[in-house]
Amino acid sequence: MRKFDYIIVGSGLAGLYAAYKASAKGSVAVITKSFLRESNSFNAQGGIAAVTSHDDNPEIHKSDTLIAGRGLCENRAVEILVNEGPDRIAEIIADGMEFDTVNGALALGLEGGHHKRRILHAGGDATGRWITEFAIKKVLERDNIEIFENTLLLDLLVKDQECYGVRCWSENEALQQAGEKGSEVLLFANHVFLTSGGASAVYARTTNPQTTIGDGLAIAYKSGCRILDMEFIQFHPSGLYLKDSQRAFLISEAVRGERAHLLDKNGKRFMVPIHELAELAPRDIVARSIYKQMQKDQMPYVTLSLKHLDKEMILQRFPGIYAQCKEFGYDLTHEIPVAPAAHYSVGGVMSNNEGRTDVKRLYVCGEVAATGIMGANRLASNSLIECLVFASRAVEDSVKVGAVGECPHFEHEYTKDEANAELYASLKEQVSEIMNSHAGIIRSEEGLKAGLKKIEALSQSIKQRQAERKVAGREYYLEASRRLLCVARLIMSPALLREESRGGHYREDFPCADEAYALHSVQRKGAEITTAPVNSNYFNF
Repeated sequence: MRKFDYIIVGSGLAGLYAAYKASAKGSVAVITKSFLRESNSFNAQGGIAAVTSHDDNPEIHKSDTLIAGRGLCENRAVEILVNEGPDRIAEIIADGMEFDTVNGALALGLEGGHHKRRILHAGGDATGRWITEFAIKKVLERDNIEIFENTLLLDLLVKDQECYGVRCWSENEALQQAGEKGSEVLLFANHVFLTSGGASAVYARTTNPQTTIGDGLAIAYKSGCRILDMEFIQFHPSGLYLKDSQRAFLISEAVRGERAHLLDKNGKRFMVPIHELAELAPRDIVARSIYKQMQKDQMPYVTLSLKHLDKEMILQRFPGIYAQCKEFGYDLTHEIPVAPAAHYSVGGVMSNNEGRTDVKRLYVCGEVAATGIMGANRLASNSLIECLVFASRAVEDSVKVGAVGECPHFEHEYTKDEANAELYASLKEQVSEIMNSHAGIIRSEEGLKAGLKKIEALSQSIKQRQAERKVAGREYYLEASRRLLCVARLIMSPALLREESRGGHYREDFPCADEAYALHSVQRKGAEITTAPVNSNYFNF
């Protein structure tokens, strides 16, 4: 039996920073389903939002966050973010993180929804990669941190609402040699941190790695955690459009922050009459406006134009995006085709301001968590700073909880039948098309009901497959299929009940916001969907 003080599930910024902080408290295991550098954090381009300049202050940052959140932000969580964010930035700079500078001062960008330049960036447009590499370096320096790549979370080891560790399937030799049965591995810990990311890869067109399918979310739900606000999916306005491909290479918000224009098929700016911030309106507004313009023009994209900007500035500020666009045959210094793509899961596993969940000793941080900060729509570049602030708070809280007592016995449960691999691949493709068609940028009662009906049919097909192959117990691919279908339901079910439009949720049959729905949606296994008031004591547990 392998036991650690901390197990961290996921290797994005939240997980890596939690591991680094936790290593000062005890032994740490980091497990990641693929490779250390495959995460949304690593791919993030724009930057990280924090107040660092004399003409900015936390109250303005708070106001921008609340405006973007459309009435569903938890004020106390936002206050923690904007007030502790600068401290975390100062801390990592002191530890060696290097952000871009101009004349010795931090270079600050502007992104959608922000009224001040407060976006720190690194490597021009490679902030996520730089800050993740920084965190990886810090993690690798610690002798008491073990990293297990190619290790997939199967379940949390939970009994009586207390977490004792994780069940995973590992192709990692270090774990296979630990004497466990087959490739199913049980790892135990005093504290488990779920930092597994979001669920945007359940959509066909996404900016996320294909591994970002919300399996951690589904596992937490199964284990008894409350799930909040999953109907709010943020679609990034500008994913590079590639003909005959669902691939969506991200064109950072920061490009529009440097005054790039969105044009219709006639070369006219269409965002100017829609919002006072034009192309820099909050993401939900820009993404929805692009989608509607595409429908109006009967085109699969709109044009992002930079031809009026200084070419050298573009090359210096966005070297990575320029190179990638060039590889696809486009010139970033001129004009490129863009269309919205699923980007960020606004909701997630409910947590308090210390990262605690409904399951004792289980913490959540990063995109998988629902702290109430993001409300109905995430403010650009608040995600990376949330990782730092709340990972740090969660580690400090874990010390108060102390070590676990005697662990109950947990049996091995999983088999793996490669004959089911093709079934899972086919189902994943079907689910992604269902989500695109029925739970995308613009939704309706008819579409959501049709989508849920299709998901239920796929669920029945999994049951039939299990019966036909006489599968006893739990099979790797069939359980992965169930988790995928669970995520689809967690998104669509509250979307059907929310008969209004707010933030990342837009109903064409209810196109206006309704204050009667200024409530969090709450899902818990075995119970009806309920609601919870905003800025109440609901998060105090």
